Amino acid sequence: MQIAVSGGKGGTGKSTVVINLAIALRDYFDLTLADLDVEAPNDHILLGIKLQNEEPVKLFMPRFDYFKCIRCKKCAEVCEEHAIITMKDGTPFLMPTLCSGCGACQIVCPVEGAILEGKKLMGYTYLTETPYGFPLVTGKLLEGEERAMPIVVAAKKRAKALNKELLIVDTAAGTSNTVSKALEDSQLIIAVTEPTPLGLHDLELILKLADIIGIKTWVVINRSDLGNKDAVKELARKYNARIIAEIPYSENILKSYVEGKPIVLSDCEEAEIFRKLAEEVANYLR
Repeated sequence: MQIAVSGGKGGTGKSTVVINLAIALRDYFDLTLADLDVEAPNDHILLGIKLQNEEPVKLFMPRFDYFKCIRCKKCAEVCEEHAIITMKDGTPFLMPTLCSGCGACQIVCPVEGAILEGKKLMGYTYLTETPYGFPLVTGKLLEGEERAMPIVVAAKKRAKALNKELLIVDTAAGTSNTVSKALEDSQLIIAVTEPTPLGLHDLELILKLADIIGIKTWVVINRSDLGNKDAVKELARKYNARIIAEIPYSENILKSYVEGKPIVLSDCEEAEIFRKLAEEVANYLR
């Protein structure tokens, strides 16, 4: 089984929710947490752990053997990213930053060995044991790289390979193709939002995406006492999304965030919100 914690807008408290939810759900399931916000992963920081068991993620990158190349230009013609350009005589050159690593150029090349399989390092995945009884799989894109999809795919594959009863996915903000890939195979999406105009706008984007891919969605309103909750509730009704929890602005939550100590483990009244959320999720999945 898989659930995903997402949210159109960044900074809504998505990571705080997923960390506390994962810790609460360990009483119900043998689980894995996957941080697929590969451009800015921070679940390990909130869990107070250092990333371990690094594995590189490399992308196919064509290399040309100019002694074998017949200058037919087919590689450039098939490249949808226009990453291969050719001189007047047909000599191909690669612009690495545009290459998506699809391998089409190698497939269409009529001369065996004219295009060799090179590799480009895109980032890393990590498998880290947490002190809370479940592993954390993290994807991390190299600084300066633009293509996050290979890291998301590799991290999700590594998380699934652990064969746990439940996979909890923490997605990036927004509704990009990497978010769609992270949401794929989920039985439930928990969209974290805040009652602000921008929070409302981006919540609608994630609810539209969930509707398109056909995944049931619940909404968590964070900092619920600092804005217009009625607008969030109206939007949730529009997309048949259930508002499952409301989290008020809390100094206790802020303090736990700074200290790297999940609030669900405390005796604060806010901790009960996450315990009830975990119970609702467990009942739904069962």
